[in-house]
Amino acid sequence: MQKKLYLIYIIVVATFLTGCGAEQAMKKGDKFYALGEYYDAAAQYKKAYQMTPAKERQLRGQRAAKLADCYRRINYTGRAIAAYNNVIRYKQQDSLTYFLLAQQLLKNGQYKDAAKMFQTALDSMEITGESGEFRGMIKTGLRSAQLAPQWKEEGSRYTVKRMDIFNSRRADYSPVLAGSNNEILYFTSTRNEARGDEYSGITGTKNADIFMATKNEQGQWQRPISIDTDLNSSEDEGACCLTPDGRTMYLTVCKTNPEYPRFATIATAPRSDAAWGKPTTLQLSKDTLSLFAHPAVSPDGQWLYFTSDMPGGLGGLDLWRVRITDHGPGGVENLGAPVNTPGNEEFPTFRPNGDLYFSSDGHEGMGGLDIYIAHPDTLREWIIEHPSYPLNSNGDDFGMTFEGVFNRGYFSSNRGDARGWDHIYSFSNPEIMQTVKGWVYEKDGYELPAAQVFMVGNDGTNLRLGVRGDGSFVQEVRPGVDYVLLATCNGYLNHAEQISVVHTEESEEHTLQFPLASITAPVLIDNIFYDFDRATLRPESKTALDSLVLLLQENPNVTIELSAHCDYKGSSEYNKRLSQRRAESVVNYLIEHGIQKDRLTPVGYGKEVPKTVRKKLTERYPFLKEGDVLTQEFIEQLKPEEQEPCNQLNRRTEFRVLRTTYGMTTTPID
Repeated sequence: MQKKLYLIYIIVVATFLTGCGAEQAMKKGDKFYALGEYYDAAAQYKKAYQMTPAKERQLRGQRAAKLADCYRRINYTGRAIAAYNNVIRYKQQDSLTYFLLAQQLLKNGQYKDAAKMFQTALDSMEITGESGEFRGMIKTGLRSAQLAPQWKEEGSRYTVKRMDIFNSRRADYSPVLAGSNNEILYFTSTRNEARGDEYSGITGTKNADIFMATKNEQGQWQRPISIDTDLNSSEDEGACCLTPDGRTMYLTVCKTNPEYPRFATIATAPRSDAAWGKPTTLQLSKDTLSLFAHPAVSPDGQWLYFTSDMPGGLGGLDLWRVRITDHGPGGVENLGAPVNTPGNEEFPTFRPNGDLYFSSDGHEGMGGLDIYIAHPDTLREWIIEHPSYPLNSNGDDFGMTFEGVFNRGYFSSNRGDARGWDHIYSFSNPEIMQTVKGWVYEKDGYELPAAQVFMVGNDGTNLRLGVRGDGSFVQEVRPGVDYVLLATCNGYLNHAEQISVVHTEESEEHTLQFPLASITAPVLIDNIFYDFDRATLRPESKTALDSLVLLLQENPNVTIELSAHCDYKGSSEYNKRLSQRRAESVVNYLIEHGIQKDRLTPVGYGKEVPKTVRKKLTERYPFLKEGDVLTQEFIEQLKPEEQEPCNQLNRRTEFRVLRTTYGMTTTPID
């Protein structure tokens, strides 16, 4: 009898301790969940669920629901499905349970089962009398489950390939191509090489860092490396983008606080030489309880697009934008419908032609996050396109980056990964495309990455193009359209080019040059030729002179001094008279071709103003250095074979800007 009582006591104590252990695990799980640490919360909820007796069906079902929600958030799709089925098994489900389970089945590629579960969710709403946006989301999911098999069977022109050179045994996502020849790839990774020793309670992996891969001289990608600057820290950095000139990085940063949930913020990092600096938080709003993530700069550099759950959206995560100004961000704007939905819209990015790519689970799709294309139309609205399979899959597909204007590049997806970890894929969609590639640079100098190019077409095109670090830009153009492109930069005169695009059977690239004349330094006029010992312009000077006429027409508020120079040979008086007549010959040509006389001042300097060497000239003449002045004394000290090139440099025709306000003065009204 005593032994029997002892066994009963042991059972009662064990049951009590089990109940206490389960409650403690639930409390820990709730604490982790409140902080957004879903991986750690799932571990505690699983422990509590397993310690809950099967006869306590209601409690077991409630704990299964919390476990399912965590698995859903950390992309453990298979486990989430099992947990939601347990919620239904223990009869703790509602219409939301059916909907969330249907979403997970859709994400797992179980389209028939997903369709049945979406229909069950609708039927459940009919019984309970629920209505509203939720019903619309269920119907969208049902149509997705019905359409996805057809999309997968039909396919598309896209080809997709997993890029193992970039991927690790953890998550790798949000690739961004950079460099003048797209020879750099930045991306986010939670691989073991990321900084810090702690593992995230959100994902169970290390906090993410930004990594970089580069191409070798043969154009082959090399293994990625960590960016060893203050750009990365032991906290979370990732999902980045670059400004068109490549000098500023916008990135998502999540700072850890053991007492509060982590809210993602957007930060900026400057690039100095080849190194990225420490990120600085960018305040987009005074809202401190919403997340701001996934930055994307528009092709013209005027707008920053991002993801946020701030109030005023259509539901879940929405896409927003804010104007970039010299004084900081302007007011935020929600993109609204049809881009945003009651679901989640994330990871915006741009193709250079202005198309906005983003990912969403609120539009009809194949499961998880699908990639969508928002085409801007002439009414400044968006036309939404679903690019279908295989760019999209039943998993999460997001984070596009493009190789210039072409419809190829890289993206990220967790398709086929049971752990829900993302990996980088390449994509390509062959198109017959015509492009214009241009270089903006200082005349007689280097590239001008601070320049802007304005492009206007007779089809209504009106674009502002950013210039990359090497002074280049690439833009798609359309057959049958005439374009005018104007390059401008502070401190320089404008330069325009025209192009007429005709239909072709193959892709074609048109090349244009935009040499900008400095306002502050003398500008050499190349290829001006005179008869020997005379001021008569030779016929082969016409091309250069006509270019100068065009330059003055493009810059109608400019007046110039037109100067001619000689070498040190001959008398000073003779050289000065000859150079004056030559300067006057050029001015007369310009006047004959429509340039106002009072905009032109001819000056013959003879040999009084020898050439001052600029840096660019030293590349052609290594025996010279920047700042050298080609005086007679300097030249006579050079080797005999080096003297004549210097004399040739001194025999030159130049212009320099005197005023930039010609014709802008108005007569005061009495």
